Amino acid sequence: MPRTRSVVLAAGAALLVRRAVRRRIAASPLWPMPALETPISGQGGRRVPSLRLAVAERAVPAEGVALLRLESPAGTPLPEWRPGAHLDLVLPSGLVRQYSLCGDPADRATYTVATRLIEDGRGGSREVHEQLREGAELVVRGPRNRFPLTEAPSYAFVAGGIGITPVLPMLRAVEAAGAEWRLLYGGRSRATMPFLDEIEKLGGERVTVVAEDEAGLPDTAAFLAGTGEGAAVYCCGPEPLMDAVATALPEGRTLHLERFTPGASTAQLGTFEVELRRTGRTLTVPAGRSVLATVRDELPNLSYSCEQGFCGTCQQRVLEGEIDHQDELLTDAERQDSMLICVSRCLGRKLVLDL
Repeated sequence: MPRTRSVVLAAGAALLVRRAVRRRIAASPLWPMPALETPISGQGGRRVPSLRLAVAERAVPAEGVALLRLESPAGTPLPEWRPGAHLDLVLPSGLVRQYSLCGDPADRATYTVATRLIEDGRGGSREVHEQLREGAELVVRGPRNRFPLTEAPSYAFVAGGIGITPVLPMLRAVEAAGAEWRLLYGGRSRATMPFLDEIEKLGGERVTVVAEDEAGLPDTAAFLAGTGEGAAVYCCGPEPLMDAVATALPEGRTLHLERFTPGASTAQLGTFEVELRRTGRTLTVPAGRSVLATVRDELPNLSYSCEQGFCGTCQQRVLEGEIDHQDELLTDAERQDSMLICVSRCLGRKLVLDL
């Protein structure tokens, strides 16, 4: 009997402990840290709709470029999108990468994306090229559009290499609408420039192709000088190309840029402090190191993915301090009290995070 009683007591105690743990976890998503009122940190802040899609077709539209057509395994129609939109691809390793939609928005059965292999990159493009074959399934978030095609009296497009992907649906749209447009398309060589044949057939003399191995770098200033007052200028490509377009932009034109790498910070890159309110620690973030990297020294299991300010995985609530936002994702409302700690920094001496 004493042995039976001990077993019963132990089982009862274990049940009480499990219930207490569940209550504690429910009270705080970062248990065992104390909970604050309505925390968002550690919960992946944003909730972007996701789909599980399969690779229906894989093609090579240019040297070093892989094109994927994605479809729903159930055959259900895909969410609508407009030119300039992109998808977040959650790769088999868990990495999240952003790729522009370059297919036909009227096609609700498939999404089309293309990516160039970056030999010295961070691994995302290599994973796409080596692992995403026909039949492979993956999670996709979006579509989202931070590069929308706006109404304008005329259009000028500048694309470099794989930067043609968000521009291609725009070209089709403005051509179908009978709008005035021109394109400057540059690349290392004609063989490395995807969709080149389609674009030249679509635009004829309105398309200027500059292959670096034949003619050097494109003359963005001369191209932009030929644009009309009120023209909308769209540019996507390497940072030097976008910088050249911004520098040469004539007055009276509107510039729209699509970046998939973080821009340079305009704030001081010096040292500042980050207080982790729930953890009870204050950390020093040195120049040249991200808040994310510094915080993960203290909280190694903190979620993150792209490290470029695009996916939103590392969004954290800011309780105090002035933020230097360097992301390409958060809305103005979200920027009031949160930040993406992979790229954004502090405009002052200290930030306080809900961590």
